[in-house]
Amino acid sequence: MKKTDEQLGMNKGIARRDFIQATALTSLSLMLPTSCLFTTNENELPINHYPPLKTGMRGSHDGSYETAHALAREGIKFGNPIDSSEYYDLVIVGAGISGLTAAYEYRKKFGVNSKILILDNHDDFGGHAKRNEFNQSPSTRLSWGGTMNLEYNSFSKSVLDFLTELGIDVNSLHKRLEFNYGNDKPAIWFDEDTFGKNVLIPGFSVYSRNENVLDQIDKFPLSEQGIKALKEFYRKDNNVLEDLSEKEIEKVLYKTSYTDFLEKYCMLPKEIIEIFIKSTDGYWGVQPHSLSVAEAISAWLPGSHRLGESASKVVGNEESEEVAMFPDGNATIARLLVCSLIPDCCPEANAKTIAMAKLDYSKLDLPKNSTNIRLSSTVVNVKNEDNNVAVTYVRNGKTIRVRSRHSILACYHSIIPHICPELPSYQKKAQQYQVKHPMLVTNVLVKNSKALDKLGISGAYCPGRMHAKVFMTKGVNTVGYQPNYEKDEAIPLMFWGMMEPPTRDVHIHNQLKGARINLLQMKFEDFEREVRTVLDGLLGPAGFNVTEDILAITVNRWPHGYSYGYLDLWDEKYRAGEAPHEIARQPIGNISIANCDAAASAYSQSAIEEAFRAVNELK
Repeated sequence: MKKTDEQLGMNKGIARRDFIQATALTSLSLMLPTSCLFTTNENELPINHYPPLKTGMRGSHDGSYETAHALAREGIKFGNPIDSSEYYDLVIVGAGISGLTAAYEYRKKFGVNSKILILDNHDDFGGHAKRNEFNQSPSTRLSWGGTMNLEYNSFSKSVLDFLTELGIDVNSLHKRLEFNYGNDKPAIWFDEDTFGKNVLIPGFSVYSRNENVLDQIDKFPLSEQGIKALKEFYRKDNNVLEDLSEKEIEKVLYKTSYTDFLEKYCMLPKEIIEIFIKSTDGYWGVQPHSLSVAEAISAWLPGSHRLGESASKVVGNEESEEVAMFPDGNATIARLLVCSLIPDCCPEANAKTIAMAKLDYSKLDLPKNSTNIRLSSTVVNVKNEDNNVAVTYVRNGKTIRVRSRHSILACYHSIIPHICPELPSYQKKAQQYQVKHPMLVTNVLVKNSKALDKLGISGAYCPGRMHAKVFMTKGVNTVGYQPNYEKDEAIPLMFWGMMEPPTRDVHIHNQLKGARINLLQMKFEDFEREVRTVLDGLLGPAGFNVTEDILAITVNRWPHGYSYGYLDLWDEKYRAGEAPHEIARQPIGNISIANCDAAASAYSQSAIEEAFRAVNELK
């Protein structure tokens, strides 16, 4: 029987608090007079402003997107700005990894004393490299709310050198990494709402043909016909493409969706194909019905054993690329960059201690700084003006204009036509082609891992739920973060995935836009209800008390998530220099463009590389 909100613990209210949770900081603020909570400069932040500790709705949180939506969706004009006397060498739009890297590189090219202003619409820096920090238990717990991996084997020498300058040793990080996205003790969980009853099957992974797979499939709450077909799919090794020509094989691999391949060539019924639909949610942000066979296999979905030797060589193998990782994801890179640009915010921090360092956000935007980071500031206009650049932004209800020698737009491409209208129409069209993939990362702090340990799992794939996977974040113990889980202390559980597109049989751009609308319409309570329902059904049988054992919930909502990378089923093969991202990133006057969109790649190394290019374009 479906539980009520009260039975799920929704009435507890612990996770709705979208404010700083640190007891010490809160107590300190209560002891101070109101006049002491803010500095004399209106651009500065209150002394207790420490966004990583905020729970509730994060990512695109309330207050971060409304101005941009008014500009882009409603055509609101922000005229008659207040002309500030501030003048900078460089104004950067976006304080993500690309924007912060651009500031770092600009100082190297134009001088360490260059005056730089970085504007960001969020209340924290880092962009999608979002740090989630919890102190509701005796020990601090860290997790990440967005970008997380360093796929260092694919990094260019310039990116590796850059990381070395920041003090980052990726090889050491990799050697100390024990985290595996819950795949060390995997499971699949069928929920009652979708499949009629709750069924947990430890040891099963949709990504692996392990020796017990056939016996495990027998436990699926599906039809006998479906179970038989799935067992046949995993058991057989015959090449389903053996009668096709090389050209026909290529068409199957690159122009046939993975789901159509499963149905047409592997004879799987739709009931079974639905089991795989959410398997690429977090990894790709696109579901298998919109991915080619080659793309799906490269994301470790099963099927290479049915393609034959020649096809498998074309697709490549399913081995995971080695990665390095920080305990708060790539937020560590952003934090190290901020400490380099503004040393006063954390003088004692370095690459070996950064995980537990507390950055002083009140130092980000002081008049004495050579680099200033101004948060909660949404840029609404950037234009070339008399060999300078005029940048207009909205903050605290005021529209303000500053000027600079140069500007770098390190924001996502589809907003640029609205903030930089002087761009030519063909460039705006290219920018709007790059529709980002909405993403969702929800971290739930629970009292301990006893229930998961009792069940013998480290995580589970949930084919019927909003989030595709849930897993413990144990095993990322580096750069000063050494949690002791032997004491049965609190642990973050990460719920990872994307929003289901409302319609599948439309162009991928429309799928992504529809998913974005759905994601933005959801309230925090919707996500809270979802994770409580899942944890109750998944862990409840092992003693997890959903009303008492959840300490905090942080929802990282990213309507504009992964950068759009070209897809086999939907995009043509562009000649060099003619792809939308290459047209979209062209500089104009003293304005250059960075960010992952400029590379059509959703990786942090791409954000760094594009910052290098953008700075090099400036004269």
